[in-house]
Amino acid sequence: MPPNAVIFAPTAPAPSASCLGECAIKASSSPHAVELRGITKRFPGVVANHDIDITVRRGTVHALVGENGAGKSTLMKILYGMQKPDEGTIAVDGEQVSFHNPGDAIARGIGMVHQHFMLADNLTVLENVVLGSEKLYGIGDKARAKIKEISGAYGLGVRPDVLVEDLGVADRQRVEILKVLYRGARTLILDEPTAVLVPQEVDALFDNLRELKAEGLTVIFISHKLGEVLSVADEITVIRRGTTVGNADPKTVTTKQLAELMVGSELPSPETRESTVTDVPMLQVQDLRLTATDPDGVVRAVLDGISFTIHKGEVLGIAGVEGNGQSELVEAIMGMRTLDSGALTLDTADISHTPTRKRREDGMGVIPEDRHRHGLLLEAPLWENRILGHVTERPNSKGAFLDLKAARADTERIVREYDVRTPGIEVTAASLSGGNQQKLIVGREMSHHPKLLIAAHPTRGVDVGAQAQIWDQIREARHEGLAVLLISADLDELIGLSDSLRVMYRGRLVADADPATITPEELGSAMTGAATGHLEHPHGNGAGDPADGGEDR
Repeated sequence: MPPNAVIFAPTAPAPSASCLGECAIKASSSPHAVELRGITKRFPGVVANHDIDITVRRGTVHALVGENGAGKSTLMKILYGMQKPDEGTIAVDGEQVSFHNPGDAIARGIGMVHQHFMLADNLTVLENVVLGSEKLYGIGDKARAKIKEISGAYGLGVRPDVLVEDLGVADRQRVEILKVLYRGARTLILDEPTAVLVPQEVDALFDNLRELKAEGLTVIFISHKLGEVLSVADEITVIRRGTTVGNADPKTVTTKQLAELMVGSELPSPETRESTVTDVPMLQVQDLRLTATDPDGVVRAVLDGISFTIHKGEVLGIAGVEGNGQSELVEAIMGMRTLDSGALTLDTADISHTPTRKRREDGMGVIPEDRHRHGLLLEAPLWENRILGHVTERPNSKGAFLDLKAARADTERIVREYDVRTPGIEVTAASLSGGNQQKLIVGREMSHHPKLLIAAHPTRGVDVGAQAQIWDQIREARHEGLAVLLISADLDELIGLSDSLRVMYRGRLVADADPATITPEELGSAMTGAATGHLEHPHGNGAGDPADGGEDR
């Protein structure tokens, strides 16, 4: 480790990078917000946490980093009362506690925003927020006013009366954050909070975290984006293979050093150095149009004249703030939504009215945006999840019958080749960490050698090691002629992997960008409707000016 990197034992936390003078004296004399000592948690066949020690000081942003399966989420679920440790103690504000459920943790001022949201789609935002906390502000106008007050204070832009099922991923995350603040949390656990945000939104979130910190609140920040960790954290704890391996001072440590401490390798880059684009069209999308009815009964265009072509060996990236039609575009191409009009051609076949299963059999693979809702059966074993979406294809079937022996054997292969960390293929998908779930999905889809891969946020929630592996798989398949539609909130990933870029805004493709010259900041500005000199308006797809009025999403 270079001499300017400050790595030190977990039992001796570093001084805050943002707290000087009187602030430092006050912080050091105050009880710690959270103290975890000797935390151990075992599951059948695996030890998730082993003798973990973490001290989080009141009024700081404390980052928790580690590879997939390192035990971060399990540790935070223990702190939030969702699971009980087999060994060890928890202290909150200097007092030892024992949580039997999340209600106990909430009562002690601890709130958690999960990586996979805990919202009921069929309820409104207000109903989700007040659920279980009706005694605080009731369920009517007083609660609505409080939600608007919190939303306005922290720039969340949350509308109380919208159905959650009509919200994009980014808006759902904001609802989760508001729900925690509504309950009066003094210590916030944020699990991958920036995974769906563009750079400008990340900056705004970090400004809000600093405001919370200034008011004495504490944030435990879990993230795989090490650059963001260094920009917002006061202290960093690194977990590897279920145990703490050290703390780092964000004032001196680098992303490279953190990556090496986490996974033993350097930070990967998504950069694609050579073009493999051919002149053979693989997916042709022509004038797709789709409408939907808002909760207030207003019919709006979700997809408005979308046209593009992806060639063999090409990665086409779609950039856009969540909720601007990307999810509907994926579902339309997959056959999960019935279009109002437009045409789709895969290879040379018209698939405009082809069922989803036939599209899959004809060579369409998909890494879904939400792996829990659309990619996995969480309570089913891994080998059943390997079959999911490919029931009629080898090695899962033999003639008209499933070949369970072959499916199990191929699941074992995927686990080995894609480094899915699991005690076996009989465990449920729910027992895996988010990153290992994602690697299983990627392995499943790539195993069928698709002609077209729809990759929606393919590395969301995975560590730097798994991220590099997924990028390599996409690059290798692209070199062999795979066509890829890439949708990602990670703008470095989008720019680095794409051969061409389009910007989506309010259901329309409004601009083209050159991945070789565009910066994440410029792309982020275009996604929110601002102008940039590195973008061009596309031709022949009905696109217009991205800044032609109305609210940004």
